[in-house]
Amino acid sequence: MTVRVQSDTFDAGVELNAFAQGRRDIGAIVSFTGVVRDTDNTLQEMLIEHYPGMTERAIKEIVKTAIERWNLADALVIHRFGALKPGAPIMMVATASAHRAAAFEAADFLMDYLKSRAPFWKKEITKDGAHWVDAKEQDEDALKRW
Repeated sequence: MTVRVQSDTFDAGVELNAFAQGRRDIGAIVSFTGVVRDTDNTLQEMLIEHYPGMTERAIKEIVKTAIERWNLADALVIHRFGALKPGAPIMMVATASAHRAAAFEAADFLMDYLKSRAPFWKKEITKDGAHWVDAKEQDEDALKRW
């Protein structure tokens, strides 16, 4: 299990190759990379804040839950903080399992958790000003299925 909370960008391809390197005990690897979205062409940057130490502990606990629940061989979570421009990678999840269904479900579970429960605070800085991003009902609903 690897959990990294970092300000530096990452290369999802490099991360995925390193995650898969030398694995002969698995049949599936699932990965997802989230990027900063600018749906109305006004976003200048997304500011992501967190409490060091607390955030990593919270994410590690949910990754442990996923590993146990889906019998994963391994899992990777990378989440960035700081000022991120539109199109920049925010986060990455990768799961490795003997079978694809477990890898997909565990990755989906981790992404839902990161979206709605991980202790990050996001502020959008737009051409018109800045505002904190509120929790979305659909993100809460997605988490309920787990």
